[in-house]
Amino acid sequence: MRFAARRGRATIGAAAAGAILLALTGCGAPPWAQGAASEPVASAAPTMTSAPQPVRNDLSSGSTQRSLTAGSVAATVDYWSTLSMDRWTPTALKPVSLSMETTVTPNDGQKVYLQRATMTAVPGNASQSLAPLAAQVDQTDAPGYLVLSPYSYSQTFNVGEVPADATFVTLQFTFEFLVQTTPTSNEFAKQTASDSVTVAIADDATATG
Repeated sequence: MRFAARRGRATIGAAAAGAILLALTGCGAPPWAQGAASEPVASAAPTMTSAPQPVRNDLSSGSTQRSLTAGSVAATVDYWSTLSMDRWTPTALKPVSLSMETTVTPNDGQKVYLQRATMTAVPGNASQSLAPLAAQVDQTDAPGYLVLSPYSYSQTFNVGEVPADATFVTLQFTFEFLVQTTPTSNEFAKQTASDSVTVAIADDATATG
């Protein structure tokens, strides 16, 4: 009886040890997976790139019209170029024409004259403004050119060579008017209006003949 009891305890002890071993084995990784730790896969973060902004061109449709005010004078100015926009290259001679007429308020019969018109071309690109070209001036003796409607003023200025890295040129205009103080007076009031027109510069390589 004692022998049977010891044998029974031994059987129970072996079974318990087997259960513990099985439990430990179940909690661990299988042998073929040990030492093969997975490495994280690096994912490339998407890079944000901004699309290049188109170059402004006020003459892209062929012409543009502006309404300017200088004191009692209201001026309507049309701008255009006889040179197509794809030929406005850095080295080309680039003409820009304008036509202007004015009205005056109140209109008591006094006349309006344009004494001086100035154009300054300032080339530039997306990062900076470049050195301006020499100003071009159309000036006459006082009182000037009669521009009161139905009379008008027309002129053509020329934009010369600009730096190769210029992508546009801004044409800065200044118009100086003399207005009669009364219809019969030899005294005048001076009024000044300013405007600017931006034109894109084309690549020499893509210019058409």
